[in-house]
Amino acid sequence: MESGPAIFAGAAFALFGAALLLWTGARVMHRAPVAHGVSPATSITLATLTGVSFLVLGVWCFGRI
Repeated sequence: MESGPAIFAGAAFALFGAALLLWTGARVMHRAPVAHGVSPATSITLATLTGVSFLVLGVWCFGRI
């Protein structure tokens, strides 16, 4: 019963992190801006760090099961 919220949170965090990394990678490969009005290096770095952080958080949630 207690593992239900951890599974849901882990899945949500992991899916969002993976999708953000995939989207960022696709934008970088096509040389399209990741965020409008921000320098490319800053937006790529911030998006990548956020995606990795969400993936780590998802793995941590799964580890709590």
